[in-house]
Amino acid sequence: MGTLVLIFTVNFVYITLNTIRFMLTMKGYRNLAPLISMVEITVYVVGLSLVLNRLDNIWNIIAYALGYGVGVRVGIWVEDKLALGYIMATVILPNTDSPLPQVLRNNGFGVTQSRAEGLEGERLVLDILTPRNQERRLYALVNEADAKAFVITYEPKYISGGFWVKRVRNRRQK
Repeated sequence: MGTLVLIFTVNFVYITLNTIRFMLTMKGYRNLAPLISMVEITVYVVGLSLVLNRLDNIWNIIAYALGYGVGVRVGIWVEDKLALGYIMATVILPNTDSPLPQVLRNNGFGVTQSRAEGLEGERLVLDILTPRNQERRLYALVNEADAKAFVITYEPKYISGGFWVKRVRNRRQK
Protein backbone atom coordinates (compact mmCIF):
# COMPACT_ATOMS: atom_id res chain seq x y z
CA MET A 1 0.00 0.00 0.00
CA GLY A 2 2.88 2.38 0.81
CA THR A 3 4.36 1.92 -2.67
CA LEU A 4 1.02 2.74 -4.31
CA VAL A 5 0.70 5.95 -2.32
CA LEU A 6 4.29 6.87 -3.17
CA ILE A 7 3.75 6.21 -6.90
CA PHE A 8 0.52 8.23 -6.88
CA THR A 9 2.12 11.11 -4.96
CA VAL A 10 5.24 11.28 -7.11
CA ASN A 11 3.27 11.32 -10.35
CA PHE A 12 0.74 13.75 -8.91
CA VAL A 13 3.58 16.16 -8.01
CA TYR A 14 5.27 15.65 -11.37
CA ILE A 15 2.16 16.36 -13.45
CA THR A 16 1.10 19.31 -11.30
CA LEU A 17 4.54 20.85 -11.84
CA ASN A 18 4.40 19.94 -15.54
CA THR A 19 1.06 21.69 -16.01
CA ILE A 20 2.18 24.80 -14.15
CA ARG A 21 5.51 24.91 -16.01
CA PHE A 22 3.74 24.61 -19.36
CA MET A 23 1.37 27.45 -18.51
CA LEU A 24 4.25 29.62 -17.26
CA THR A 25 6.12 28.94 -20.50
CA MET A 26 3.09 29.93 -22.58
CA LYS A 27 2.72 33.18 -20.61
CA GLY A 28 6.35 34.20 -21.04
CA TYR A 29 7.83 33.50 -17.59
CA ARG A 30 11.25 32.69 -19.06
CA ASN A 31 13.17 32.46 -15.79
CA LEU A 32 10.71 30.61 -13.58
CA ALA A 33 9.65 27.92 -16.08
CA PRO A 34 13.15 26.36 -16.47
CA LEU A 35 13.62 26.24 -12.70
CA ILE A 36 10.34 24.39 -12.26
CA SER A 37 11.26 22.05 -15.12
CA MET A 38 14.43 20.95 -13.29
CA VAL A 39 12.40 19.87 -10.25
CA GLU A 40 9.71 18.41 -12.51
CA ILE A 41 12.07 16.13 -14.44
CA THR A 42 13.76 14.91 -11.25
CA VAL A 43 10.38 13.91 -9.81
CA TYR A 44 9.44 12.30 -13.14
CA VAL A 45 12.51 10.05 -13.24
CA VAL A 46 11.92 8.89 -9.67
CA GLY A 47 8.22 8.16 -10.33
CA LEU A 48 8.81 6.37 -13.59
CA SER A 49 11.52 4.18 -12.09
CA LEU A 50 9.14 3.16 -9.29
CA VAL A 51 6.62 1.90 -11.85
CA LEU A 52 9.06 0.39 -14.34
CA ASN A 53 10.73 -1.65 -11.60
CA ARG A 54 7.33 -3.11 -10.64
CA LEU A 55 5.43 -3.57 -13.93
CA ASP A 56 4.13 -6.94 -12.76
CA ASN A 57 1.69 -5.19 -10.39
CA ILE A 58 -1.29 -3.60 -12.21
CA TRP A 59 -2.05 -1.48 -9.14
CA ASN A 60 1.25 0.38 -9.58
CA ILE A 61 0.22 1.33 -13.11
CA ILE A 62 -3.24 2.37 -11.91
CA ALA A 63 -1.72 4.51 -9.13
CA TYR A 64 0.61 6.11 -11.70
CA ALA A 65 -2.30 6.88 -14.06
CA LEU A 66 -4.48 8.19 -11.25
CA GLY A 67 -1.67 10.46 -10.05
CA TYR A 68 -1.33 11.74 -13.61
CA GLY A 69 -5.02 12.61 -13.94
CA VAL A 70 -5.31 14.23 -10.53
CA GLY A 71 -2.06 16.13 -11.15
CA VAL A 72 -3.44 17.65 -14.36
CA ARG A 73 -6.61 18.75 -12.58
CA VAL A 74 -4.74 20.26 -9.63
CA GLY A 75 -2.21 21.96 -11.93
CA ILE A 76 -5.04 23.64 -13.81
CA TRP A 77 -6.67 24.67 -10.53
CA VAL A 78 -3.39 26.16 -9.22
CA GLU A 79 -2.82 28.09 -12.46
CA ASP A 80 -6.40 29.37 -12.33
CA LYS A 81 -5.84 30.59 -8.77
CA LEU A 82 -2.56 32.26 -9.75
CA ALA A 83 -4.37 33.87 -12.72
CA LEU A 84 -1.18 34.68 -14.59
CA GLY A 85 -1.14 36.87 -17.65
CA TYR A 86 -3.67 39.23 -19.16
CA ILE A 87 -7.02 39.03 -20.86
CA MET A 88 -8.52 41.22 -23.50
CA ALA A 89 -12.25 41.70 -23.11
CA THR A 90 -14.58 43.11 -25.74
CA VAL A 91 -17.92 44.20 -24.30
CA ILE A 92 -20.74 45.09 -26.69
CA LEU A 93 -23.57 47.09 -25.17
CA PRO A 94 -26.97 47.79 -26.73
CA ASN A 95 -27.15 51.17 -24.97
CA THR A 96 -24.69 53.69 -26.46
CA ASP A 97 -25.23 55.99 -23.45
CA SER A 98 -24.25 53.34 -20.92
CA PRO A 99 -22.40 54.56 -17.82
CA LEU A 100 -20.32 51.34 -17.86
CA PRO A 101 -17.16 52.83 -19.42
CA GLN A 102 -16.89 55.35 -16.60
CA VAL A 103 -17.76 52.75 -13.95
CA LEU A 104 -14.94 50.55 -15.26
CA ARG A 105 -12.49 53.45 -15.36
CA ASN A 106 -13.44 54.40 -11.80
CA ASN A 107 -12.61 50.81 -10.81
CA GLY A 108 -9.13 50.96 -12.34
CA PHE A 109 -9.78 49.37 -15.74
CA GLY A 110 -8.44 50.91 -18.93
CA VAL A 111 -11.27 51.19 -21.44
CA THR A 112 -11.25 52.09 -25.10
CA GLN A 113 -14.74 52.73 -26.39
CA SER A 114 -16.15 53.03 -29.87
CA ARG A 115 -19.48 52.92 -31.62
CA ALA A 116 -20.40 50.13 -33.99
CA GLU A 117 -23.35 49.12 -36.11
CA GLY A 118 -25.04 45.85 -35.15
CA LEU A 119 -27.96 43.98 -36.66
CA GLU A 120 -30.41 45.92 -34.52
CA GLY A 121 -28.74 49.33 -34.63
CA GLU A 122 -25.93 51.26 -33.03
CA ARG A 123 -23.90 49.60 -30.25
CA LEU A 124 -21.23 50.70 -27.80
CA VAL A 125 -18.07 48.57 -27.97
CA LEU A 126 -15.59 48.52 -25.09
CA ASP A 127 -12.12 47.04 -25.33
CA ILE A 128 -10.52 46.29 -21.96
CA LEU A 129 -7.04 44.88 -21.25
CA THR A 130 -6.67 43.65 -17.69
CA PRO A 131 -4.67 41.20 -15.60
CA ARG A 132 -6.40 37.80 -15.42
CA ASN A 133 -6.72 38.07 -11.67
CA GLN A 134 -9.21 40.90 -12.29
CA GLU A 135 -11.34 38.91 -14.77
CA ARG A 136 -14.13 37.91 -12.37
CA ARG A 137 -14.33 41.43 -10.97
CA LEU A 138 -14.65 42.78 -14.52
CA TYR A 139 -17.47 40.31 -15.31
CA ALA A 140 -19.29 41.30 -12.13
CA LEU A 141 -19.10 45.01 -12.95
CA VAL A 142 -20.28 44.44 -16.53
CA ASN A 143 -23.13 42.18 -15.44
CA GLU A 144 -24.20 44.61 -12.74
CA ALA A 145 -24.32 47.51 -15.22
CA ASP A 146 -25.95 45.63 -18.10
CA ALA A 147 -26.97 41.97 -17.89
CA LYS A 148 -27.58 41.98 -21.68
CA ALA A 149 -23.98 42.90 -22.47
CA PHE A 150 -22.20 40.61 -24.93
CA VAL A 151 -18.72 39.76 -23.61
CA ILE A 152 -15.85 38.06 -25.43
CA THR A 153 -12.50 37.45 -23.76
CA TYR A 154 -9.22 36.06 -24.96
CA GLU A 155 -5.58 36.03 -23.93
CA PRO A 156 -3.42 38.29 -26.08
CA LYS A 157 -0.09 36.83 -27.10
CA TYR A 158 1.61 40.10 -27.98
CA ILE A 159 0.98 43.58 -26.53
CA SER A 160 2.59 46.72 -27.91
CA GLY A 161 1.90 50.38 -27.21
CA GLY A 162 -0.56 51.99 -24.85
CA PHE A 163 -0.32 52.61 -21.12
CA TRP A 164 -0.14 48.86 -20.25
CA VAL A 165 3.13 48.16 -22.07
CA LYS A 166 5.44 49.07 -19.16
CA ARG A 167 3.42 46.98 -16.70
CA VAL A 168 3.31 43.98 -19.03
CA ARG A 169 7.04 44.12 -19.82
CA ASN A 170 8.03 44.50 -16.17
CA ARG A 171 5.88 41.54 -15.15
CA ARG A 172 7.18 39.30 -17.96
CA GLN A 173 10.81 40.06 -17.09
CA LYS A 174 10.26 38.90 -13.51
